[in-house]
Formats: sequence, C-alpha cells, structure tokens
Amino acid sequence: MKKVALIFPGQGAQKVGMGLEFYQTSPPAKAIFDEADAVCANGLSKVIFEGPQEKLTSTAYCQPAILTVSLAALKAFQVHPKFKNISIQFTAGLSLGEYSALAASGAIVFADTLRLVQKRAAFMEEATKEAQGSMAAVIGFDKAKLVEICQQTGAEVANFNSHEQIVITGHAAKVEAAIEAIKAAGGEKIIPLTVSGAFHSSLMAHAARRFGDVLKDVPIHPANIRVVSNVDAQPQNDADTIRRNLAQQITASVQWVASVEYMVAQGIIEFIEIGPNKVLKGLIRRINPSVTVTNIEKPADIENMY
Repeated sequence: MKKVALIFPGQGAQKVGMGLEFYQTSPPAKAIFDEADAVCANGLSKVIFEGPQEKLTSTAYCQPAILTVSLAALKAFQVHPKFKNISIQFTAGLSLGEYSALAASGAIVFADTLRLVQKRAAFMEEATKEAQGSMAAVIGFDKAKLVEICQQTGAEVANFNSHEQIVITGHAAKVEAAIEAIKAAGGEKIIPLTVSGAFHSSLMAHAARRFGDVLKDVPIHPANIRVVSNVDAQPQNDADTIRRNLAQQITASVQWVASVEYMVAQGIIEFIEIGPNKVLKGLIRRINPSVTVTNIEKPADIENMY
C-alpha cells in the first residue's frame, strides 16, 4: 500500500468548467456541489461550470469554488477501487487549500468549511480597502537576500512557494521599494500579481482578528489524518491549534517549501494533488525532484492512476 500525502491547490487555480465531469459522473461529487449550492445560495455551481471567468475569479465565488471542486474530486476518488491502494499519511494545502485539507481530514465538516471560506474571503476583501497593498512573485533570487531586503524596505514575505519562487506582499509603496532593491541586487524576474490587496501580510491583521472570532464558534474535531499547517509546517490536530493557525495564516507567510520538506522527511515520496490545475505539481518538482506528484482534476485521472 502506497503511503501518500494529499495536497490541495489555493486561489488562482480556478478555471471555468472545472469539476463538471465529476458532477456528471459521480453521485458523491454531485452531492458536494449540491451542498455547496445550498450553503452559498448564490448559484455557485452554475458559475463554476459556465462562468464567466470574471465572476468565477471574484472574491465571493473563487475561494468557495476551489474548495468545492477539490472536495468533489476527493469524494469521487474515495469511492473508486483505486483509493484502497493508498494509505494517506498527511494532508496539506496552499493557503486556501489548507481548508480543503482540513475538510479532507475530517477536522471540519464540509458545510462549516465552506462557511469559513466565505467569511475569510469577505474579511480579506474588506481589509484590502483599508490600505493600498500589492504582491509580486520573485523568481530565482537568493532567499536570504530577499528576506533582508524585505526587512529593510518594510515589505513582507507572503509565500515560500519553492526554492526559486517567493512572493512578497505589503504596502504598495514598500513592495515597490523592495522590487527596486531586488533589481539593484541583480534580481531579473519579478512578476507583479493581479490581486486586490496584500494577502498574507500585516495589512490583513483586522481580517485575522475578525476571523478569529468566527472560528470560536465552529466545531473542530480531532483530525483523522495529520494536516500540515501553512504557518509552521507542522502537523496540527487539536482544535485550539487549528483555530490559532487558521487565524494566523491570514497574516503569516505560507511555508509551503518547509511543509513539503517536512512530509518528505517523514517518508512521503508520493503526493496526490486534488483539485483544478497542476500548480502544486510544478512547485513540488522544484522543491524536490525525486518525489512523485499525481494529479486528480477529472475522472480520467483516477482511471489512469497506477
């Protein structure tokens, strides 16, 4: 039996039509979409399947959509005979994907996870209006130098996505100052991100406080599978730790490199990415080329496994 980790994508992986084949062919997957429509009451499935892309990318739809598609794909996989061939040791997700991981682990039921994601998205979007923030991906630049430049300019690190890709965040002027300093130090590939604000930065502190209050009332159960946290790249299991980490995640750097390296150090050599697109596969290849990443974003992917 293969020992694997399940991993789930974050915001930015969305595309119109994602999950439609699961909806059409898998009753357990269809049940997830139907439950999401009942919870969200905004025609979520129709927007996922038909678009338009602009609406799917909007805050009210994007995060719930990716969560729903990821869980639907997982449910379809769980009833397939090939699911019996694996032993899931860990789950993890990139930023938003951590909510899919928590739902997959049994720590939070899907409907509650969906409500949390809706609140999270709303609070983060409101926080973007309080200060002008921005984000940029820095490719192929020394990590230590980048952290030093952020400390000097007041910019912050949002994501350690791979050894080569780090995302910076914060006040727009401070991010711009950091970009200029990175260029002056020899950095050549810097990509400004099309986002509404400075996610995973101190500018999200108000959102994190409000979200912490919401988390107090959400039932959280001991996880059936260990969930590796974005905040500290360690397994989280008890309710208090999960609540604390989810609130902190809104302002903290996403420790994706450290999370993957932790799971590999625990003996994981195969990851299964569940949900739209193959973003995490690309990142993990750069973090550790010796491990295998399999993707499940449509029914045929399950059929073609192993």
